[in-house]
Amino acid sequence: MAHSLTQGAVEALFKGCQINNLVLQMLDIRNVGNASNPPRFRIKMSDGQHFFSSFLLATQLNNLVEENLLVPNCVCKLKKITTNTLSDGRFVVVIVDMEILQSAEETGGKIGNPVPYTTDAGAMSSPQKMSSTTFGPASTEKPGPSYTNNSGSGKGLTGKSPMKTSPMKASPMKASSMIPIAALNPYQSKWTIRARVTNKANIRNWSNSRGEGKLFSFEVVDESGEIKITAFNKEVDKFFSLVEQGKVYYISKAILKVANKQYTTLKHDYEMTLHAHSSIIPCDDSEGIPTVQCDFVPIEELENRDKDDIVDVIGVCKSAEDVSRITTKTGREVSKRALNLIDKTGKEVAVTLWGEEAEKFDGSGQPVVAVKGARLSDFGGRSLSALFSSTVMVNPDIPEAFRLRAWYDHGGYAVDSQSLTETRSVNSGSRMNWKTLNSIKNDNMGHGEKAEYFSCVATVVYMRKENCLYRACPSSDCNKKVVDQHNGTYRCEKCNREYPNFKYRLLLSANLADFWDNQWVTCFQETAEVLLGHSSEELGRLRETDEAAFDEVFHKANFTTHIFKNRVKLETYNDESRVKVTVMEILPVDHREYSRRLLSSIQKLAH
Repeated sequence: MAHSLTQGAVEALFKGCQINNLVLQMLDIRNVGNASNPPRFRIKMSDGQHFFSSFLLATQLNNLVEENLLVPNCVCKLKKITTNTLSDGRFVVVIVDMEILQSAEETGGKIGNPVPYTTDAGAMSSPQKMSSTTFGPASTEKPGPSYTNNSGSGKGLTGKSPMKTSPMKASPMKASSMIPIAALNPYQSKWTIRARVTNKANIRNWSNSRGEGKLFSFEVVDESGEIKITAFNKEVDKFFSLVEQGKVYYISKAILKVANKQYTTLKHDYEMTLHAHSSIIPCDDSEGIPTVQCDFVPIEELENRDKDDIVDVIGVCKSAEDVSRITTKTGREVSKRALNLIDKTGKEVAVTLWGEEAEKFDGSGQPVVAVKGARLSDFGGRSLSALFSSTVMVNPDIPEAFRLRAWYDHGGYAVDSQSLTETRSVNSGSRMNWKTLNSIKNDNMGHGEKAEYFSCVATVVYMRKENCLYRACPSSDCNKKVVDQHNGTYRCEKCNREYPNFKYRLLLSANLADFWDNQWVTCFQETAEVLLGHSSEELGRLRETDEAAFDEVFHKANFTTHIFKNRVKLETYNDESRVKVTVMEILPVDHREYSRRLLSSIQKLAH
């Protein structure tokens, strides 16, 4: 299929016309980047009438060159562009997003006889800027002739159907110095960006052989890309209170250097450092500046990514663990919380939040959660962990979130999903593997060399309370049964010691039933206390002082329904082999989620 070029596009760009989705032919390409950095490519593009040699390819599109897709004579659609006038007066067009419509072989050669664009008005030396929708900075624009984009029809660009252009808001910055983030490099002397702060870190202190000090960093984004900015010492005092997350600023006069990828997850080749003469001015005009820039990876693709890759992910939070506190290797306590995210691929993954993000997260209502810059781990299959530099967004105002919300609410909740993460209990290491009780027998579970884990929704139908409590060694690291010496002391054979007291421990045998079968299971101390709703010490006191109250505890626990996470293993005792099922964790039933899973099973059986 032949694609008509957008005739008159080169002239329109020079005259300041607002155009996206231009269809042009690529005539030539040159590498103009530094050999030690990702290459930068300058491209000659033609609209069939004129050509222009100063199109600059954003580095995120370098793969088109590496894969030999962007080659001379191919036809391209420029889906998003920005323009800039360099300090030496040269006019460049930065290609931020593009699509190859037709290969060079399909095109068969150069289309038309294009010539360099020149005008009597001197457009080559003093082109007008594009409007704020296409070009991010809010500069004052002189309205010029407008053109209609008829690239799809082949009629070209004409002046017969002008579009109304609205003047841009007054800017304290010079329009000639405004530049998109994607075009920043250390070889430019005067520039200004207009960008939104997407992530701001707290102040950190540092100390090394060269001295000590403090720093903070933040990340900014515009339509073309994003970049990290760092301030040290005096600049921390000057700028920290000024910079607010979510606000838009004019930023200029900072030092650009090659980005240290060890400390940033952004894709820009460079990063900024503020100094005494740097300028950050609040901007009231946020038109055209995105709130965040993410390159979301579908959850199912995480299986094909390398360990420690930094990725952006978005999904519906199906469930979230309670916040917990752990002690790191350095002895510091930190909060953590694991989320379970699902997307349209029908795959789920566990994402761990840390610190303040973990503490303030609210998973009620199953929100859409986006995490920018999470680290991929191979722990428990595939899982993600938010970093210090990550941005966590709950129900973000972006199209991907709206599409996910609609998908989940209109049937996605019933998808027969599969998790990339082996969801593990803190105490047990059990896997969330849903089964019915008859599967233990039908699938010969537990007969292998390793134990197997499964989860089920079941009801307690009977508990053996007669021998569920025993007197145990009171030491913290021993739970062995003690022997009453009948002299006021209790002997532990394992510790080889006698103690003046003991502690009660639970070892409860219970019969569970679901709609298919029933099964005897063993509950040790922690799970037995959850099931009965009382501690072992309370139960021991009741058994000694109030047997009726003791019996009532078991009566109330009977015929209650829970989620049981179980371990199954074939064990041999007195030359007799039998399957032993041990309950590793007991959770309340989320009836909404359980109903969705039942609906999913019904739909699967119906097909």
